[in-house]
Amino acid sequence: MVNKVFPAFEVDRLQTRRAWLQSGTCGVLSAAGTFILGERALGLTGTDASQSRGGLEKLGWTLGCQHYTFRRYPLYEAAPIMARLGFSMVEACFFLPLDKDQPGLVVNETLSAEKRAELKQRLQSLGLPMLQFYADLGADEAKAKAVFEFAKSLDVRTIVAEPPAEALGMLDDLTQKFGIDLAIHNHPKSPQSLYWHPKRVMEACHGRSTRIGACGDTGHWVRSGLDPVECLKTLEGRVKTLHLKDVAQWGVPEARDVPLGQGKARYPEVLNELRRQGFRGALSVEYEHDSEHLEREVAEYRSFVAHWADEQA
Repeated sequence: MVNKVFPAFEVDRLQTRRAWLQSGTCGVLSAAGTFILGERALGLTGTDASQSRGGLEKLGWTLGCQHYTFRRYPLYEAAPIMARLGFSMVEACFFLPLDKDQPGLVVNETLSAEKRAELKQRLQSLGLPMLQFYADLGADEAKAKAVFEFAKSLDVRTIVAEPPAEALGMLDDLTQKFGIDLAIHNHPKSPQSLYWHPKRVMEACHGRSTRIGACGDTGHWVRSGLDPVECLKTLEGRVKTLHLKDVAQWGVPEARDVPLGQGKARYPEVLNELRRQGFRGALSVEYEHDSEHLEREVAEYRSFVAHWADEQA
């Protein structure tokens, strides 16, 4: 995921994303085919996916997926895959395309009222509300207000962003006006990463309303050489959501994503800590590795969390 100010390794990723967007390609894998592989590998088919939400519901957790996970597809193609995999919400992303048949449309505040209504209806038909939105928020109040208006029109509950510190007072006012939370996201440690350490997020939240909190990216914490469980403890009382992510190497900014529990992010201890804090809300799976077995591996992410939740119920 990208910030307005990019660390060097993120610039490379963004350039790749831009090249992908400009190419007009929408993926090389069959959504249906690879999803069947994921279902068979996990024994998760049909009603099993919906039934496995029971533990999550008892915890008050809504498990969703960040569109960036399926960035090879526009949202109108990615959302049905997420729904079939058993996710209950989507976190949309401001720089990703809406529809291969409507080139040039991006999922952000530039969409017309007509297209917003169309998007909302499409997602509702899939049982996949857009509860979270990864946005580009800066210090320009008019632009920030437009982002909040867009979010409100889609019934978004939480905007995820990395705004500059000087904008937080203005943004806090907008959270109150629109009734939408703002979750400050972290990227790996770098001179340009404003919130890589949870202490910086807590400093940003100091004196602000409870509408402002954190979107902790567990994988980026590991890339920064931080312990995700200790990071969550630092953020207690301000955790709005997480980007659920595991990575293969500790303290390596370029470390690749791996399925939950197979890396260094201390799952399921992360989930245990969320439960201890009494967290209730939405969580987004974000899998940055564009694997040839993407859907199967994303299904493993969801299954890991759902099975853990069932064991707690």
